[in-house]
Amino acid sequence: MKNKHIYLILFIALLPAMILRDYTPNNELRYLSIVDEALQNGSLFTFTNQGEIYADKPPLHFWLMMTGKLILGEHRMWYYSLLSFIPALIILATMSKWIRREEEMNNEIENNEITDKYSRKQTTASLMLMTSGLFTGAALIVRMDMLMNMFIVLSLYSFYQMYKGENIKRNSLLFPVYVFLALFSKGPLGLLIPFITTITFLIYKKKLSDFKNYWGWKSFLIILTGSIVWFAGVYIEGGNDYLNNLLVHQTVGRGIDSFHHKEPFYYYLISVWYILAPWSFLVIALFVAGLVKKRIHNTLEQFFAVMILSTFVLLSSISSKIAIYSLPVVPFFIFLTVLLFNKFDIQNRWIKLTVAIPAIIFVFVMPGVIYLSGTGEMQYLSNPFIYAGTGVITLTGLCMVWFLYRKSDTLRAIQTLALGFLLAIFIVSWSLPQINNRLGWGDLCEKAVELSEEHNIPDYWVYNIKRAENMDVYLGKDIIKVEKEDILNAQPDNKILMLRAKDIKNDSDIRAALSNREQYQIGDHTVVIF
Repeated sequence: MKNKHIYLILFIALLPAMILRDYTPNNELRYLSIVDEALQNGSLFTFTNQGEIYADKPPLHFWLMMTGKLILGEHRMWYYSLLSFIPALIILATMSKWIRREEEMNNEIENNEITDKYSRKQTTASLMLMTSGLFTGAALIVRMDMLMNMFIVLSLYSFYQMYKGENIKRNSLLFPVYVFLALFSKGPLGLLIPFITTITFLIYKKKLSDFKNYWGWKSFLIILTGSIVWFAGVYIEGGNDYLNNLLVHQTVGRGIDSFHHKEPFYYYLISVWYILAPWSFLVIALFVAGLVKKRIHNTLEQFFAVMILSTFVLLSSISSKIAIYSLPVVPFFIFLTVLLFNKFDIQNRWIKLTVAIPAIIFVFVMPGVIYLSGTGEMQYLSNPFIYAGTGVITLTGLCMVWFLYRKSDTLRAIQTLALGFLLAIFIVSWSLPQINNRLGWGDLCEKAVELSEEHNIPDYWVYNIKRAENMDVYLGKDIIKVEKEDILNAQPDNKILMLRAKDIKNDSDIRAALSNREQYQIGDHTVVIF
């Protein structure tokens, strides 16, 4: 299967979700609100959320979002999804090209022809990467992580080409440009990961004396010049307070003593199991076996292994930890695994077992969903598209077992899992219009606006909904956060009240106060004419 066919399959599989999905309240809706405020204020380097300084993220991704809003005239999920999906494809293409070039140079592919063996290996690696849970999710969500990850991969690819003596003049320019763009996409990790990886690799290869060939005056000048322009723009627009927040509070504070996402040092030793799912057992088993049995021989494999280990140590040393921060290691984990297929017998029963475990889990997905859909709180799972998609997953698990133990074809089993998973995503995504009211606030706010216009009610009250201030993206105006006492003591002067349905169910006082009011339940929330 050629790369262009894989890209087409991925695009088709994820397209319904790109078009039909609602924005998640925690981060995506906040980014939309920030973009609206930036466009309203005419700011380029400094951002606010509900009027408060938001120095958490650099400007590049916001610039791309702002461009889309200006061109399209409104927020479009498909456009924002492409800001993650396109970088994901570039990562996939770069990693595929990387291992192909290496094998050509090692004369493993004669006359530059892609043999059937290589083609299957590349297809397997590409499908595994795009169906790794974290990578698949990050290819859809409105975040800066995939954009930063793309520049990290490109920077490390440029470094490796220089190390191998290829296109040194061009790559000596591209390398620092990619590093700066990674920094400019998400923040310090975009600089730290390439720096720590390359330095650790040079130390491992006993070539630290070559440091200046990669991190010489040209590299530092490019990164420093870009940073000075950025910080100057921040100072001109936001003054010393914003600059201090950006450089000290968000950077040093998060690294040393995080004010949120603070986790113990071993956090990523646990999270890696679901970060790499459903390939966790296969990837981690081969990686550990490759290290213990000293099967990681050639330079590329060593570079990938150094990147993985040094990045995990770096991330574990930082106070602020969440799973998405480890996204940069996923492509290197997956492609190193496929490279190690040459060093182990992949028909070995233990390797088959690492693939059989997710296959068995897949078999029980549909029965599990059918059972859960019969419970009171998860009846929304009884959607025909969800049933069909989970049915595909169950059939995929059965086919995998067949390929593993009747056909003894591990690669075919892996590819079957990946293709079945993508088909399931495509099918389940068509259920999003029916379940969006449980994922986001679009339907909730649409109903609130409808009632507001119908009854000529100007104010929106919100009780006990986290980050509800970003509803202004849908409502076109700020909400008013209220407490329980406000609801109990309010006069009947016509307001739209939005709250969680369980707060009405579990609080007898609120339930009594709203008992005679017109109510509409939208997913897990309720809109009340109050």
